[in-house]
Amino acid sequence: MQDNIIVLGAGRMGEGIALSFILAGKEVVLIDFKPRSPEERRHYYEQARSRLVTELKYLQEKRLIQEEQIASMVKQLRIVDDQQVQMLAGSRLVFEALPEVSEIKQQGLAWASRHLDKEAVIASTTSTFLVTELACMVSHPARFMNAHWLNPAHLMPLVEVSRGKDTEQRYVDALFTVLKGIGKVPVLCEAAPGYIIPRLQVLLMNEAARMVEEGVASAEDIDVAIRVGLGLRYSVLGVLEFIDWGGGDTLFYASNYLCDKLDNRFKSPEVITRNMQEKRRGFQDGVGFFDYSGVDLSNYRKQRSDAFLKRLELLDLMPAVTTRY
Repeated sequence: MQDNIIVLGAGRMGEGIALSFILAGKEVVLIDFKPRSPEERRHYYEQARSRLVTELKYLQEKRLIQEEQIASMVKQLRIVDDQQVQMLAGSRLVFEALPEVSEIKQQGLAWASRHLDKEAVIASTTSTFLVTELACMVSHPARFMNAHWLNPAHLMPLVEVSRGKDTEQRYVDALFTVLKGIGKVPVLCEAAPGYIIPRLQVLLMNEAARMVEEGVASAEDIDVAIRVGLGLRYSVLGVLEFIDWGGGDTLFYASNYLCDKLDNRFKSPEVITRNMQEKRRGFQDGVGFFDYSGVDLSNYRKQRSDAFLKRLELLDLMPAVTTRY
């Protein structure tokens, strides 16, 4: 794909995506799609460049980049309005990062469809709409998909990519190659409300708020529990891997207990019951959500434990060990 990356929409998400590519040495054209007077446009562009410099200086303070790199990195960004379509010549990838308003996205995606080559990948960064809801706004929808970045876009590695019913695999592969090339970790999901992270996150946030409301614990203690318990654990083991680690039957019985004591929002899905019936409980059966046949589970546990200890050391949370012996 062409090195020149197009970001349609000069808001905070667009700026974050642009910075991700700038840090990786790519040229970025940030297209300001919002109508502005010449004076408003000049002022807004100055602000955008000022924010970019501020962020680059912060990264320099953290020794992620060198001070002498900042000036050249700023030059990698061009901010233009939607009249300067010559900037799109030869570009093979555009990220749509316009406001979450259907009419605005329709205008922006139609504009991109008119001015980009039909082989160019168009990826919406929407956190609201499904790819299936937006695909009709794009010509040649085979090259269209969603690419949901997490904030702050230039620091968070994950990008959730979802394809529509007409999206061709070669375009997905091309987008994955570009994202991996700048150090991102793309994952693929179907067109489902909430994608992966927002769907999980909403459940967790609502339950945490509910516990405060019920007086289960203070907001401070709940957040400590999340940071040094749940979050720390799941930075090593994925949620489904953790189910296999502890056993799907453990989740089944814990869910039943919470359903009885609280309510049916804790009911486990049918796949948990089915896995129990089919002897797919995880480590104990050699298969669960993942297949462990041929895996040295003793070594596997050690690798995960090593990763966990590294995180404890990084956060200065290693267990206290006596020196008396």
